[in-house]
Amino acid sequence: MTTSTADRSSASAPLLDLHSLVVAVRRRRRLWGALALLGLLAGAGVAVLLPPRPAAVTKVLVAHKEDQPNDTGTLIRTDVELLATTRIAEQALRTLGSRENPEDFMQDYRGTGLTNNLMQIDVTGDSDAEAVARARALADAFVADHVRRMRKSAEAEADALLGQRDRMRKELTEVNAAIGDRSPGEDPKASAGIESLYARRAELDSRIAEFDQRAAEARTGTPAVVAGTQIVDAPHAVRHSLPRTVGTDGAIGLVLGLVLGLVLASVGAVVADRPVLRRDIAANLGASVLAELRRVPRRSAGRWRRRRTRAARERLTTTLARIVRGSAEPVSLLELGCARATGAIALDVAGALEADGPVAVVDALPGTPLADARRGSPGPAVLSGERAAAEPHPGRRLGVGSVAPGTAWTDLQYLGTRTVLVVRAGHGSAAWLHTVARQLADQRITVLGVVLIDPDPRDRTDGTLWDGPRVAPRALDERPRRHNGTVRTRTERPSMPAARVPDSEQEAR
Repeated sequence: MTTSTADRSSASAPLLDLHSLVVAVRRRRRLWGALALLGLLAGAGVAVLLPPRPAAVTKVLVAHKEDQPNDTGTLIRTDVELLATTRIAEQALRTLGSRENPEDFMQDYRGTGLTNNLMQIDVTGDSDAEAVARARALADAFVADHVRRMRKSAEAEADALLGQRDRMRKELTEVNAAIGDRSPGEDPKASAGIESLYARRAELDSRIAEFDQRAAEARTGTPAVVAGTQIVDAPHAVRHSLPRTVGTDGAIGLVLGLVLGLVLASVGAVVADRPVLRRDIAANLGASVLAELRRVPRRSAGRWRRRRTRAARERLTTTLARIVRGSAEPVSLLELGCARATGAIALDVAGALEADGPVAVVDALPGTPLADARRGSPGPAVLSGERAAAEPHPGRRLGVGSVAPGTAWTDLQYLGTRTVLVVRAGHGSAAWLHTVARQLADQRITVLGVVLIDPDPRDRTDGTLWDGPRVAPRALDERPRRHNGTVRTRTERPSMPAARVPDSEQEAR
């Protein structure tokens, strides 16, 4: 047996197979389902055990002198940042008569700019009444601070304009004095100078009037800003609904737990690199999948599902019994991750072979011996490895062993020179499957095929090796056949495609 096909398959495989990753994550649904449920319970528990503090909310309409229709919200963002200052906090605490540290008080409230001129203030407290009082004190402190800043700005602007006006008036006085000192004469140059002084006086008169008007407008605009800045939504307590809070926090915890579970399952699947699909298992073992047997939980299995499982088990037994009858050399069943299922399958196959003669099952499985498991039940004889070597058996022998880590590879050839691997999907890593194929090839044990236990129900990949050398011939018939009175050896049949064990009578038909 060689592993050239598996080597070529692994060399041409993509770096990350999304199909295999999705299947591996789906098979780990217990992990991410448990984490999602844990997140749901944690979120609901937090909502019940740690209820939100009493809160109050109010809305303030803020007017700005520089308001523009195309403002991008810079002014209201500035107001929000000004609200989160120690000056506003100190004024509010002074109104409340509290000695709390302003820095600590700033952690209990926040401002949010809803529009360019509307700000919402959210405050928390030890009770609803305290939260409402805090919200009112903060809103009043902000409005008073905003009005004071607007008035100071208007007064500063008006004072600057009046200062410019006074300088213009002083210059006008000088120009008038220069005009009075000059008497009209016939000198053309003197006439031109007087005309320029008159022009300068007219310009100064105009600018003085302009500064007076601008100063008046600066003072006049302040009342509009003061009147426009006010509390438009009176402070009121925020009502918290416990069922709604539990549902919201539970949903958040569910989503976070689900995302965390999916991430952990994906990372674990990529790191473990355990093939789940028929295609990957067949490529790594270098042998085609002969049949498969789904695992049905006992608790959730109904009568119809148990009937389907029993029918699939019988068809699998018939298929393996036909393979054992068609082989001229001893055949063994070697398990990987499913010792109990392999032992049960071996007993079923041995029971089906008893019609042809005595059959003994050579038990080399780890754990509880098959003889103890079926004590008191009629059926084929079960021999341990030591008894099988010491006591000759006249009939057919069916070996049952394991290829799990720690296997004594040199002892497997005494169970049978041909074998059928019974592998649980997603149990062994790709590296270990390669090791199994290499060790069996070194021991000159021919792999007739693979029986897949607990496959993915949505797996639609092909478990048959269609190309490459025939590394694991299956369903071989080497019994001598008489032809015209002479014994004629029948040649081996070509490899048959993998036969999937159907789950129902309709699927079998």
